[in-house]
Amino acid sequence: MFRLRRYRVFLICAFVITVLLYHVSKNSQWDRTQEIWHTSTRHRETKVETKPAEKAQAPVVAKPPVVKEDPAVVEVKPPAPKVQVEEKPTPKVADDHDHDHGHGDTPVKIPSLKEESQEKGSYALPTKPPPLKGTHEKEQPPKDKSTTPATIPDRLPGSGIGSHNHDNTPSEPDLETTSTTAVHWTKPSEWFPIPPESIIPLPTGKPKPIPTIQAKFEPETPQAREKRELRLAKVKAEAQRAWQGYKIYAWTHDELRPVSKAHHDPFCGWAATLVDSLDTLWIMGLKSEFEDALKAVAEIDFTTTPYRTDIPVFETIIRYLGGLIAAYDISGMKKEYKVLLDKAEELAEILMSVFDTPNRLPILYYQWHPAYNIAPKRAAQNAGVAELGSMSMEFTRLAQLTGENKYYDAVARITDAFEELQNWKGRGRSAIEGIFPEHLDASGCNRSAPWLPVDQQEREDGRVDLGVVGVDGLGVVGGTGVKVQRREEVVRGDDGVGGRDQMTPGRPGKKKLPDGFECAPQGLVSSNAWGSYGMGGSQDSAYEYFPKQYLLLGGLVPKYKTMHEKTVAAVKKHLLFRPMAKGDPDILFSAKATSKDGTADSLDYEWEITHLTCFLGGMFGLGGKIFESPEDVEIGKKLAEGCFWAYDVMPTGIMPEYAKIMPCKSATDCKFNETAWHEQLDYRASYRAQEMERYYESKAAWKEQVEEIKKEQALQKERVEKAKEEAARRPVAKSNDNSDTGAGSDQKAEPKQPVQQQQQQEERPQAREGSFPSRFQRRQLNGTFNEPRGADLQNSLDLNSAPVTNTNTSDDDWATTYSDDDDSQIPLTELTLPPEPIKPMTHEEYIADRLKNEIIPPGFTSLSDKRYILRPEAIESVWYMYRITGDPKWQEKGWKMFESVIKHTQTEVGHSAIRDVTAKGDAGGMDDSMESFWLAETLKYFYLLFAEPEVVSLDEWVLNTEAHPFRRPT
Repeated sequence: MFRLRRYRVFLICAFVITVLLYHVSKNSQWDRTQEIWHTSTRHRETKVETKPAEKAQAPVVAKPPVVKEDPAVVEVKPPAPKVQVEEKPTPKVADDHDHDHGHGDTPVKIPSLKEESQEKGSYALPTKPPPLKGTHEKEQPPKDKSTTPATIPDRLPGSGIGSHNHDNTPSEPDLETTSTTAVHWTKPSEWFPIPPESIIPLPTGKPKPIPTIQAKFEPETPQAREKRELRLAKVKAEAQRAWQGYKIYAWTHDELRPVSKAHHDPFCGWAATLVDSLDTLWIMGLKSEFEDALKAVAEIDFTTTPYRTDIPVFETIIRYLGGLIAAYDISGMKKEYKVLLDKAEELAEILMSVFDTPNRLPILYYQWHPAYNIAPKRAAQNAGVAELGSMSMEFTRLAQLTGENKYYDAVARITDAFEELQNWKGRGRSAIEGIFPEHLDASGCNRSAPWLPVDQQEREDGRVDLGVVGVDGLGVVGGTGVKVQRREEVVRGDDGVGGRDQMTPGRPGKKKLPDGFECAPQGLVSSNAWGSYGMGGSQDSAYEYFPKQYLLLGGLVPKYKTMHEKTVAAVKKHLLFRPMAKGDPDILFSAKATSKDGTADSLDYEWEITHLTCFLGGMFGLGGKIFESPEDVEIGKKLAEGCFWAYDVMPTGIMPEYAKIMPCKSATDCKFNETAWHEQLDYRASYRAQEMERYYESKAAWKEQVEEIKKEQALQKERVEKAKEEAARRPVAKSNDNSDTGAGSDQKAEPKQPVQQQQQQEERPQAREGSFPSRFQRRQLNGTFNEPRGADLQNSLDLNSAPVTNTNTSDDDWATTYSDDDDSQIPLTELTLPPEPIKPMTHEEYIADRLKNEIIPPGFTSLSDKRYILRPEAIESVWYMYRITGDPKWQEKGWKMFESVIKHTQTEVGHSAIRDVTAKGDAGGMDDSMESFWLAETLKYFYLLFAEPEVVSLDEWVLNTEAHPFRRPT
């Protein structure tokens, strides 16, 4: 009984805990999202068996192709059929009334490819497309015997990341494969659908005549041909090195880590490098590699990802969608390659959901998970111009290939919004007419203006277009006193409060929007009152697409020409500048301007040199040829020359990611002025002379103070010496024992001290720490505060002898008696001097020190970001200039750039970004990163620079911002 009571509490607690754990496990998902996502996600009910050395793979489950040197054969099995999985119901949005929002597992609808007989106009899919000139079907140039092939381990690719990860660096977080299901995207029903009759169709008709872009190249000599083909082979060898490294160590993942030989998945893990490189493989004649990649593409599942909860829309469109479309285009649109178009449509169907907003402007980071996907959404209030404006080419070309106008409609509405902003003069306008602020409010929602319901009379008299703005009988008012009219009548607020009323283009139908979702509509406006304007990051490719979209549409949409011409006019007027550089090169760069008051009257400038801005030379050159502006072509040359110069002046021969430089006051008169440059390097130059004057005054005062302290120290030393002499001459005091033993008295006689001795004790300086102890300290050492050392010894020994003599020992006597080193030494006070003033740098010393430590080339004022991340923009403009002018000097510039880049980025299995372009050798350090654009763009442009001019001719092809070529209409 005792033992039962003893364990009763324990048993009850154990039972309660067991019940609680059971209920928690039944009613909670235990936050297993990451656990689920890191399993194989290609099939919902397919159990993935992994070997001990293998890890859970990304949604792409195709095994990598066999390396040619390896005799083993890997069988690529077809995917198992999908099994529908019943998912838990998603919580309803406010007052949804149980309407279906598409959170069921609706399969993606893939439109069938239309044949030529089904197409209208001149954008039909050719049944027999012309072969691409100069590609792999042509005889290849002789191989360069001096080229060193990439060193690739003779192992079977994909047999487990750990088998190749020699430094044991984890490639990705690994979790056990405990689940056979994954969360998949399902197509939601639209909140703001476009009526079929309102869809903007592709333009029809015969393409307009467009001037020839490429120069007429003269026949090359045998020597020139041999030199060109040798360089071409070297570029191809480096591309093969990078591809083989990716195939061995990162197959079906987004990126290779070329130093650690691992992989990285920043873009949803849908094999970004593989898809991005498809057209590069074809152009370089790597047919076998292209076929291997094609098999892997067929296995990509765009409906799920274990790596992100959102889809980066801009990057996905330019890399994946553009890569698939271009690969289909450049491979001749053959039937055996139709999987490329099918996968492009599959991805596009997912991406079309980002346009389901009230103003049809896209969401830039798409929360694809069904739990979030069913709610109504608005575009961002701080959207980057480049992200918003760099979708038109990809969706337009897809519409041309499939005949689906909905793809073109989606991007045409974005262009309309940009066109309206470019022409808008009211509140929220651009400070610099013709270009846009770096970030825009794309939400279409003016929260500062009232939103009011519309009464029945207003609906009846036709002042409100219910197909545009109505939501269950509710209308929109754009501002005070604004009369809301039909879409054809774009209404402006009389007092500017409402801004521009860009009407909602879709009818929400029967679904009720959440409370507070509706608002007064507006078009694109600046995200803030000031705004930054430039051609660099967050802005670049939106402008790049204006002339390219004009080409892709065959010149049938003139607004793209107008928008481009307004852009270049603004850049020439407000942003272009000539740098002050040694040697006085005639080059140009584009600055970044910030408006203080929302106008162009008060602009602050950053005279920047950024790698991203280097695309501008190609844009000016291309636009100048298309729209017959020789001035723009010349400006394009100077911009391209500028970026080459930025490469050439760096110690490594590679330009940095971001730097600043000193501008010339005049573009026509720009002599290098070293004095002016040094003043720019030292923003405190004017104050340094004053600092030196103050330093000399402080130094003089310090010297006087030191002399006074030293004199005082000398006087003190003299007093101490005198005290020593007096102590030496003083007789030793005798003990005076007057104790009365009969009376039992233990009192001691106190010897009198001479007056002179007392004065010396008062004048004697206090001993510093670490020298002779004070009287208080001596008594502590003796074990008591009240008794002298002799008395302490007597008590400890319990002796009944006479008291110790000389109990009132003076400091001098104690020091003479108990000193360990020199009995006659009396310490001096420590000599403490004030800190000496620190001499500031002179202007000349500061400049010399900064130039030495930062390695700043003449003309530059700062190197804010010294990295090189394998970017393509500089060689892109060099390639455009070569094709436009036909001048072989551009090939020489490009080759010099190529040799520098390869020298400092090459690794055993690929090429890596570097941290410092001013440090030669290993000092620069590698970032262990090889982004997909290295193969998709940079190496492609280097290759095309030395390929025959007919390969991807600019008169037949137009390249998107990721260098993916789309066939122009003819």
